[in-house]
Amino acid sequence: MEKVAIVTGGSSGIGKAVAESLAHAGLRVYEFSRRDRQPEGITHIGVDVTDEDAVLQAVSGICETEGRIDILVNCAGFGISGTVEFTAESEARRQLDVNFFGIVNCTKAILPVMRRQQQGRIVCVSSVAGPIPIPFQAYYSVSKAAINAYVMALANEIRPYGISVCAVQPGDIASGFTDARAKSFEGDQEYGGRIFRSVAVMEKDERTGMKPEAAGAYIARIALKNSVKPLYAIGFIYKAFCVIMKLLPCRFSNYLIGLIYAK
Repeated sequence: MEKVAIVTGGSSGIGKAVAESLAHAGLRVYEFSRRDRQPEGITHIGVDVTDEDAVLQAVSGICETEGRIDILVNCAGFGISGTVEFTAESEARRQLDVNFFGIVNCTKAILPVMRRQQQGRIVCVSSVAGPIPIPFQAYYSVSKAAINAYVMALANEIRPYGISVCAVQPGDIASGFTDARAKSFEGDQEYGGRIFRSVAVMEKDERTGMKPEAAGAYIARIALKNSVKPLYAIGFIYKAFCVIMKLLPCRFSNYLIGLIYAK
């Protein structure tokens, strides 16, 4: 029996690469995104993950067609940058609505299905910006830190039903994510040009980062593993960074982050 997977944000970047990798592995793959694009071998459904009713309707339709859903990979997301002081509350809420509550909506829709099946795998794309909070991208880091906490709590809630969940934390990825970032330099004069310099450092690292195809293939492998641990970082360097952040005193580790991203 073919396994059935849903990938959110599956029309571009890491999400597209995950969907393609799962399809190549022989799964029937549905991708949720707002873009009207039908990737070869993948079924596109136009869904805004912040619309809870639309998500429920799409999941119900897949269940009627397939009779089961084995894997959910939550990839939909975007980034904003700017100071905490000058970021509009509406923009901060939009960041959390897509990156975090989009995952909540999709996961809540899928859990009853997986509980009835007594099996399932949920993978949430987080970021190393969760355990390593980036200045001038505070709300993006908050959204990713929320995903990590959500996943670890959820893992214990659903373990008795044969469902496993994990978060995968990419680092710098050379994808359309960089150009799509909603950048605000309001207050840069008051902050001594540090907003512009910080975002420039981040975007330079991203443009020379891992290809989304490599990250997508890694995430697909995690989705297909027999068992998973709660958190993964992609790449040796980022795994090392996450370990170091746990071991160093937080005052010192945060000082180091400031030297890189807040000078």
